[in-house]
Amino acid sequence: MPLPRFITKVNKAVTNKALIRLSGRPPFAALEHVGRSTGRRYRIPINVFPSGDEFVFALTYGPDTDWVKNVLAAGMAVLEYDGDTIQLEDPQMAGWTAAGKALPGPVRALLRLIGVRDFLVMRRTAHDSDGR
Repeated sequence: MPLPRFITKVNKAVTNKALIRLSGRPPFAALEHVGRSTGRRYRIPINVFPSGDEFVFALTYGPDTDWVKNVLAAGMAVLEYDGDTIQLEDPQMAGWTAAGKALPGPVRALLRLIGVRDFLVMRRTAHDSDGR
């Protein structure tokens, strides 16, 4: 896991509440997902990198975070990005080969430096006609 787990607790309690205000301004976004056991809706700030109809999420805390498990279990999520609400589906775990092409050079370098190895890739649903 690239970043220590205790940082996730700080982010949930403090940082996420501040960053959610920036969501919607690239590369920041807001991701809405449903808890796999509670059924509760969650909305988190997140960095995302579009690549055609796919959206790449760098898993800076690794693949074992609650939001990743929730999205994989549900098979979908809703993304608020750049003024659009985008329905996403088909979450797939990916590595550098599949996801790296969507990342800007400086982001790629930073993620490699901190040891990120895992990515989540989702695609815009076929019925989401608001694509660019």
